[in-house]
Amino acid sequence: MAAARSAGGGMSDQRRHRVRLEISREAARLFWEQGVDATSGDQIAEAVGLSTRTIWRHFRSKESCAEPVVMQGVEWEMATLRSWPPELSLEEHFSAETVRFGREASTVEHLDQKLALQMIHLADQEPALRTAWLMACDQVEREMAGIFGKRLNLPADDLQVRLHAGAAAAALRIISEDIGNALLGGAEARELADAPERVARAVRRATGGAVGDALT
Repeated sequence: MAAARSAGGGMSDQRRHRVRLEISREAARLFWEQGVDATSGDQIAEAVGLSTRTIWRHFRSKESCAEPVVMQGVEWEMATLRSWPPELSLEEHFSAETVRFGREASTVEHLDQKLALQMIHLADQEPALRTAWLMACDQVEREMAGIFGKRLNLPADDLQVRLHAGAAAAALRIISEDIGNALLGGAEARELADAPERVARAVRRATGGAVGDALT
């Protein structure tokens, strides 16, 4: 894996992100197949075709290797919130983006979602993976504050905005866990076809209706 270099001679941010995600995918696959305790840094390195030293340059521990994939578990929802146009309600926007994702999503994107759900499910029994999941949720909450603040024409650090973001992030976490547990427990995907709409409704309810309506 040849590393792209930045102007300063180091690995570019884009390339670093890709390498971390590739490592994370292989780590998540191994964690799911053989368990976290049975997986070593050497095995992760071998699976991705890198040296063990390179793994530790990118991650502080083997469990933290799961973090990029875990974040993929809520990346679609966050991307949808980022692209939310003012003229649409949240439910209308999520519905349209669901159709677009079904039409345009790549095999890799679908596989990333599956890996993320597996790691979120595994986090119930693995405290270190639970930490990775909660760190991802904290990042979601911070980003939601910025998105909601712009929507409400308030600063991201406004107390009400932060309360809305905290409640919405918690709702997203619980829905993600519920969907993952259902799918991995044998539920058919068609039984959860309303998942995006559930997220949109949860955000509206969590914010007491302050976030959800079209602005025009």
